[in-house]
Amino acid sequence: MAGVAVSTTINGDSVEYLCQPDETLLEVLRDRLGLTGAKEGCGTGDCGACSVILDGRLVCSCLVLGAEAEGRQVETVEGMAHGEQLHPLQQKFLEHAALQCGICTPGFLIAAKDLLAKNPSPTEEEIRFGLAGNLCRCTGYDKIVRAVQDAANMMRGA
Repeated sequence: MAGVAVSTTINGDSVEYLCQPDETLLEVLRDRLGLTGAKEGCGTGDCGACSVILDGRLVCSCLVLGAEAEGRQVETVEGMAHGEQLHPLQQKFLEHAALQCGICTPGFLIAAKDLLAKNPSPTEEEIRFGLAGNLCRCTGYDKIVRAVQDAANMMRGA
C-alpha cells in the first residue's frame, strides 16, 4: 500500500508526514508525530479522549483519516501551553483537581478550549452541554465544570 503525503499545520507549525490511506489522524498524531496527548479510549468517537480541533471544529481524531488533514489546521493539547506557561484551563484543572487517571483530560481540555473560544462566558448548563461528548470514569464531572468556569472567569479577567 502506497503512503499518502500530507502537508498540514499542527499547533501552528508546518508539518509533513506520510501515512497509509486508512490510518486515522489519531494514529498519525501518536505513532508518526509523537504527539501522545490525544488518547484512544473507544476508537468509535464516543468518548472524546482523542479530541482535537480541526479547522476550528472539535472532532474525534479517531474518526478522521490522517490524509484528511492535508492543508488544514490541527490543534492538540500539546499546543495549549506556551513553554512552561500553562493555558488557564490546564492551570485550573490542576487547581480544582479535575483529573485523576488522565486518560480523558486532554480531550476535556481541548473541548473546553473550543467551548470557551465560541462562548467565553458559558453557564454551567452550557459547559455541561459543551463537554457532553467527553466521558470520564474517575472524577465525575463537577470538578471539571468548576475548573472550566474558573478558567472562563480568569480568561475574561473577571
